[in-house]
Amino acid sequence: MKNLLGLVILGCILTSSVTLAEPSLIVVFPQTNYQTSAQKIFFLGTAPPDGQVLINSKPINRSKAGHFSPSFPLQLGENLFTVRHQNQELKIKVIGLNASPELPQGVAFAKDSLTPAVDIARLPGEVICFSAIAPPNANVSVTLANQTIALLPQPQQAQLPSNLAALTGQNQPHAQSSVGNYQGCTAVATAADLGKPQFQLTLDGKTITQSGSGKIEILSRSQLPVSEVTVELGVARTGPSTDYSRLTPLPKGTRATVTGREGEWLRLDYGAWINSKETRILPGAVPPQTIIRSVGYRQLPSATEIVFPLQVPVPVSVQQSEQTLALTLYNTTAQTDIIRLDDNPLINRLDWQQEAPGQVKYTFNLKKAQQWGYKLRYDGTTLVLALRHPPKIGNTRRKLLANFKIVLDPGHGGKESGASGPTGYLEKDVNLVVSKLLRDELVKRGATVVMTREDDKEVSLVERQAIISQEEPAIAISIHHNSLPDNGDAEKTKGFGTFWYHPQAHSLAIFLQNYVVKKLGRPHYGVFWNNLALTRPAAAPSVLLELGFMSNPDEFEQVVNPEEQKKMAKAIAQGITEWVRSVR
Repeated sequence: MKNLLGLVILGCILTSSVTLAEPSLIVVFPQTNYQTSAQKIFFLGTAPPDGQVLINSKPINRSKAGHFSPSFPLQLGENLFTVRHQNQELKIKVIGLNASPELPQGVAFAKDSLTPAVDIARLPGEVICFSAIAPPNANVSVTLANQTIALLPQPQQAQLPSNLAALTGQNQPHAQSSVGNYQGCTAVATAADLGKPQFQLTLDGKTITQSGSGKIEILSRSQLPVSEVTVELGVARTGPSTDYSRLTPLPKGTRATVTGREGEWLRLDYGAWINSKETRILPGAVPPQTIIRSVGYRQLPSATEIVFPLQVPVPVSVQQSEQTLALTLYNTTAQTDIIRLDDNPLINRLDWQQEAPGQVKYTFNLKKAQQWGYKLRYDGTTLVLALRHPPKIGNTRRKLLANFKIVLDPGHGGKESGASGPTGYLEKDVNLVVSKLLRDELVKRGATVVMTREDDKEVSLVERQAIISQEEPAIAISIHHNSLPDNGDAEKTKGFGTFWYHPQAHSLAIFLQNYVVKKLGRPHYGVFWNNLALTRPAAAPSVLLELGFMSNPDEFEQVVNPEEQKKMAKAIAQGITEWVRSVR
């Protein structure tokens, strides 16, 4: 999966192709001087199975082959560890970082604590908030133009865990001290360029003033800029950074009014944010609005295209659910009286509704629950939604997957090594081994298999997504092996896991998870909705499989066992076959 382990080999390197002349103690993770804000960390490594491995004089558990991954608590600052096996000794220093901002000493603001930290633009009357971290009992304010806003100490609030915490089962918030956290808000009624706010702090009779780093602008409602998406699929998000969740991508040519800015991010009129690098401003353009009248369709051999003629390309969103797909057009008003849709192999009925002013929703009621992918594009100002028909499936039991195309993605490759096992064996290598075995099993069953890579080369995530879009397979499967964040329990966490994103992939994900776990008797790690590059393609049901944990000493022995690899490939291939039989 993600490269959660930095690969550092101390001592002799052990790989599947190298035989060691002498026994060796190896610590793959963490490297010395590793820094983390986690409260504990696991040590991943191996040593010959005879004798004990001691970390800070304490014996640790190991697998039959001698692998280990015990966890140890961390303190702030330097944490020194001595790893010993017989006459070998390794010294490793791990630096514990404070996740909370440090309070400043004396009369000063904490470094980089003044917000807004980047240039922002807002609409007249919209709330603008400021914050700073300063010593307790200080008087803090900010001056914007001719207005002074008091920044007041804030009550305690919960600190949310990162998204990765869901992978370790530790995703509960915990209380965070608000000492030194000062905030305040204001609103400005008229358009203006207000410049940078000036922050002021008074403590023990001393006063300092510091300029904020971000300028503030109030936009004119009558002169709002209009942006146009310039990339094939613009990434729309719920907020102004990559930390925020993705929304339906915006097809190239989409136009929308800009109602706010934050750094390089633009807020669009329907509520989403997009990076300005994926857009251009259209000089003199008025806010895009369109009516929609007739809705047409054309039936192709492998898809049905629904055609929405519009005056301008407006933002859209897609929502899938069981036996429905809903398309919402924004800045759109319906004048629709006629829609032609004959008996169709996929669509039972098309309904529409003006849900709100400037928002029209089209709901496709489908004949079967399983959806096989969709594509969205603008041809000029006409929106085209292509809904893929079910693939042709073989009639014979032995060749059920005849004419069934599968994109198979061996995760990572080249410089992208992925996770590491306790011996230094890399995820990218085992991904490729199992993927080739799986390819052979699928071909035996009649499938056409397209590999995103067949050797140890780097293939970008964008390139992998493009292969799925271009090939238009029946399904796409990405093969990975798992690891954990720093504070995960690597000794106890193991099992087969499945990841999906679009509802059209949920059935496949659940089926494969249950099938492989039962068939092979593997631990059940879980089924996760996850916004991953290889689960996001909408052109086909796409799932990512984590076949086992590189970071678990016992499971790693299964991961690298050739016979177990063959069993895994066969089980996945048979699981795909049985799923196809269940949904055809």
